[in-house]
Amino acid sequence: MMTNPTGRITQGQFSFLPDLTDAEIALQIDYGLQKGYAWSVEYTDDPHPRNTYWEMFGMPMFDLGDAAGVVLELKECRKTFPHHYIRLMAFDSTRGVETITMSFIVNRPASEAGFSLVRQEVHGRTMRYTVRSYATDKPEGERSGA
Repeated sequence: MMTNPTGRITQGQFSFLPDLTDAEIALQIDYGLQKGYAWSVEYTDDPHPRNTYWEMFGMPMFDLGDAAGVVLELKECRKTFPHHYIRLMAFDSTRGVETITMSFIVNRPASEAGFSLVRQEVHGRTMRYTVRSYATDKPEGERSGA
């Protein structure tokens, strides 16, 4: 049984929904700003589930009071990396540490490479499974879905 019939990468909030419009993204940013969250824009060409540290585009935006600043940074990231995955991350620092409170993908390549499940027999008949990203078949910088 296929649990993700769309074949899209499902990381963060809203992953199973259609792509958010820029107006809907701005509403989510406003929600986070009202809660006191700081925003950052991140991108990658290898969205493996264990690849939690994506590249940061610009600096985290701690002092913003308006979603327009985050949206502007997002648009610049889209211009620079149009065929990469781009996500927005919101951080809550009210407890003295930065805790990720919101994370969602806002840009995807036209073609998503997907993953394979690699099975390996070890120590007798014990099976070990690994998820491998098809994106890593190509070197970094050549993985875009262009």
